[in-house]
Amino acid sequence: MPIHLRAEPGDYAPNVLCPGDPVRSAYIAETFFDPGFRCVNTERGMLGYTGTFEGQPISVQTTGMGCPSAGIVFEELVMLGAKRLVRVGTCGGLGEGMRMGDTVVALSTSTDDATPLRYASMPGFSPTASHTLVETAVELSRDSGATVHVGPIVTSGLFYDSDPTTFATWKRLGHIGVEMEAAMMYTVAAVHRLEALAMMTVSDVLGDDGESVRISDEELRRGVDDMMRIACRVATSA
Repeated sequence: MPIHLRAEPGDYAPNVLCPGDPVRSAYIAETFFDPGFRCVNTERGMLGYTGTFEGQPISVQTTGMGCPSAGIVFEELVMLGAKRLVRVGTCGGLGEGMRMGDTVVALSTSTDDATPLRYASMPGFSPTASHTLVETAVELSRDSGATVHVGPIVTSGLFYDSDPTTFATWKRLGHIGVEMEAAMMYTVAAVHRLEALAMMTVSDVLGDDGESVRISDEELRRGVDDMMRIACRVATSA
């Protein structure tokens, strides 16, 4: 039994959704899983649930915020038999013409946090998503009517950045979003030969001057719900 996910092999499905927030983990299980799901972890408030989605096995596991916390969870999910990790959550939008509530599919991640690079033991490592999951996510998102953006993102170790030029630098290099966990997930997946994908709803549109405009709670819930249905289908796709 791992230290932080107090579960046994078989308690988690091979397909695991990975939000940062434990409240969101509970909401996902209650809203999108078929009846009969069960709680498989409560350690440190990092809630995890296992059940089915449209008859296919699926789990959801809280990761917490940032690469160090998320890396512990991803590693222990591997110990417990996970084969496919799908990060679900929110991101700041950096792309031109991006609107709040849009969907971002992270093709690759640049990391502004040293944790994934330390884990990879390669300072120039560039972690990427699983191509088949990217294709599936984009197709399902567009079929649902969502506005979806596909490209590189940044995984940052800072939520409150004191440098007002950071967003402009990232945008100049073509990054379309910023969040805090995807690079760690993609790196752990590469080391262990897992499938991985990060899908996020744009919760803030970030300007070159370091300023941001944030989505309302109601608009965010609608956007996340729409994205979450797609993520469940991606996670359980053949």
